Amino acid sequence: MSAIVTAIAAAMRGPADRKVSMKTLRLANLGIVSGLALAALPFAASAQTAQPVISPAPVATSPAPQPAAPAPAVSPTATPSTTAVVTPPVPNPNPVMRWPLAQAQALAAVIESIDDEGLTPADYQPAALRAAIAKGEGAELDAQASKSFTWLTEDLRDGRTPMKARVQWFAFDKDMDVNPTEAVMKRALESGDVAGTLAALSPTYPDYAALKQALAEATNAKTRNAIRANMDRWRWFSRDLGEYYLITNVPEYQLRLVRKDTIVRTYRTIVGKPGRTATPQLAELVEGVVFNPTWTVPQSIVKGEGLGAQLLANPASARAQGYAVSRGSDGMITVVQQPGPKNALGLMKLDMPNPHAIFLHDTPNRSLFNLANRALSHGCVRTERASELAIAMAIIGGGKTGDEAAEISASGKYTKVPMSKRQMPVYIGYFTYARSIDGTLKAFPDIYGRDAPVLASLAAPRQMKTGQRKSTEAVIKLDNPL
Repeated sequence: MSAIVTAIAAAMRGPADRKVSMKTLRLANLGIVSGLALAALPFAASAQTAQPVISPAPVATSPAPQPAAPAPAVSPTATPSTTAVVTPPVPNPNPVMRWPLAQAQALAAVIESIDDEGLTPADYQPAALRAAIAKGEGAELDAQASKSFTWLTEDLRDGRTPMKARVQWFAFDKDMDVNPTEAVMKRALESGDVAGTLAALSPTYPDYAALKQALAEATNAKTRNAIRANMDRWRWFSRDLGEYYLITNVPEYQLRLVRKDTIVRTYRTIVGKPGRTATPQLAELVEGVVFNPTWTVPQSIVKGEGLGAQLLANPASARAQGYAVSRGSDGMITVVQQPGPKNALGLMKLDMPNPHAIFLHDTPNRSLFNLANRALSHGCVRTERASELAIAMAIIGGGKTGDEAAEISASGKYTKVPMSKRQMPVYIGYFTYARSIDGTLKAFPDIYGRDAPVLASLAAPRQMKTGQRKSTEAVIKLDNPL
């Protein structure tokens, strides 16, 4: 057997599927599932029992809960409309708690060394905190320590960069809900471990630790600033990205399939051209994988470029190009490109609904993956070896066997496989200093010019947080994958 087939057979020897059928092996030899064992099938064995970890877990063990108070008695004749509704308390974003001297001194020590995390000690008023400590315990210390701790928590958890400096940032970060400031402060004070509680807010993805180590070793100011900016970008995402996920770094032109923060498979990508078609930064969920997709041609092309009228006038040409053309009662022409190797979406797309109409898909122009500069699309992320990725998604999230997924891919028919067994987050990030797919920490071109506002914000005084979670910039919806 070929090396690919051997790898598939070895990967499939698990509790969920202990042998590989000859059909899958033949499809593998045809290149339909080339390399799939390396990308997805190790997941298949656990797909039936393991559950996804999508929401990040709390960063530290909460204090032991007190016995619950008895539920209020409800009259036997009470109806749902008369039963009291208990609303959970809203966390206080600016809590003031009692600070013993030992914990306040520990907080001051953390602040004075916080440049290790790429942050600026002066932002958290260390002098005012030391002055309050010198006066002893009391209201002044409580107020100052609570303020300094709150600001530090916000920046470690959510990122220091204000939202207006995060160009095209639309990835909603759940960490504020998972670890509200009030709960974090309470944990720190009750445990006495202020430094450990704050350290536990850091992103879990290995690149953050690599950047932190590089910052400790860097002496060049420009390099240090680049590292600090990209450490902060990791804080913009949720601290824990989940157990299974896809993540792409736009300036690197690479997509990673990841399990437990370990890269399993990588794919070259083509991303949006600079300007209006630049790819935004997102955190979405794949709802389904579409094999052999159709593409509804946008009216900007159908009407604006005259394609609809041309195809109606020449039905033979329309059929030869794989287009189905129709005119509605209102006169509007609709053009739908049918499944096939010439389809603008290629042979698959990942359905990840979002207001930007951004998704991952194949392309018939696969030679473009050989270019060094691959900022060429209208915003969507084109992915190499897309059929392999689609089959992996169908196995991991759709519960399909290898044979079923390969057969669907080879059928040539439009088929959507819902992600009914496991959700798969997709993160579209923008890191200009990061580990490459070979593990080397390096700089990547700032193809969209998004570094400057981040660097400027880090050099300026800290801005108060507003609770805003994503950019208020206009959503640019481009439905042309070409």
